[in-house]
Amino acid sequence: MYNPTVARLTWRALLGRRRALILCVLPALLLVVAAAVRAMNGADDAVTSQLLGGFALATLVPLIGVIAGTGAIGPEIDDGSVVYLLSKPVGRTSIIVTKLLVAAGTTAVFAAVPVLVAGFVLNGNSQQIAVAYAVAATVASLAYSALFLLLGTVSRHAVVIGLVYALIWEALIGSLVPGAKTLSVQQWALALAEKVAGSGADISSSVAVPTAVVLLAVVTGGGTLFAGQKLRTLTLAGEE
Repeated sequence: MYNPTVARLTWRALLGRRRALILCVLPALLLVVAAAVRAMNGADDAVTSQLLGGFALATLVPLIGVIAGTGAIGPEIDDGSVVYLLSKPVGRTSIIVTKLLVAAGTTAVFAAVPVLVAGFVLNGNSQQIAVAYAVAATVASLAYSALFLLLGTVSRHAVVIGLVYALIWEALIGSLVPGAKTLSVQQWALALAEKVAGSGADISSSVAVPTAVVLLAVVTGGGTLFAGQKLRTLTLAGEE
């Protein structure tokens, strides 16, 4: 299912100069803020959880997911260069799975790793908070990548729609509105963070762990399946 050639082309597209700059700025901002907060407040578990949950998991991870997920395939569809890829003897399911893995890996590197480092900077991983949020960010990276990869195959405005979703639904509504929290990737990932850290940490989710696992699997699997199906409907010039 994994195709090295497709992966190499996708990595090259995602890590182009403009996208790479954006991908680096966001985690750098998190680390700067983490260092400043530690300098002003010292090691504080509650503050650490608020920053990693309220900013990193709710805003940073979905934003990077938008960049990586839509960027893995959206531009190729928009400019028509995807036809060259589809003309090769490569299964379209293999293309989608490979692009998903690359997008998820990119999101994890630029989101989950900085979250882990920021957690250690903030409180030295007291009560496993840094590790818990890093696990949550990694799982969320996969779900967001599948979701935004699908979006990239169905809309030419995938980046705009993705940004609206990330900034309004995940960062705002999914964090504050009780009923909407059940449908938030952030809250599903937060449930896993709560499980990893244990009851002593200041981490809580509105979704139970079994429900979160099921919903994460549905979004990841469903997004990948439908993205593959959409790609199969694309026809090359001259195909019947």
